[in-house]
Amino acid sequence: MNLHDILFHLFNFAAPALGLALLLPLLGRPFFKPQSALMPWWGQMLVNFLVGVGALWLGLWWLGRDGKMMGYALLVLATASSQWLLVRGWRR
Repeated sequence: MNLHDILFHLFNFAAPALGLALLLPLLGRPFFKPQSALMPWWGQMLVNFLVGVGALWLGLWWLGRDGKMMGYALLVLATASSQWLLVRGWRR
């Protein structure tokens, strides 16, 4: 496997986390006040992306392969929880 293939596999592994990281702060704006957020939208995207990739790595390690529904469920729960914490959802 050459460098191009390795980068392609890593991008495809992280693509679901990137998609959720981009959508959560933007689609969550109607539900939460922007003033209550701990950081701007691009910071929320970065944190959600890192949490999402960590959840995917944890799912890969625990389940032994990528692409299982339990791994994606962990991704959704982890990124939604981090977004809820970032916008201080308990103060709503």
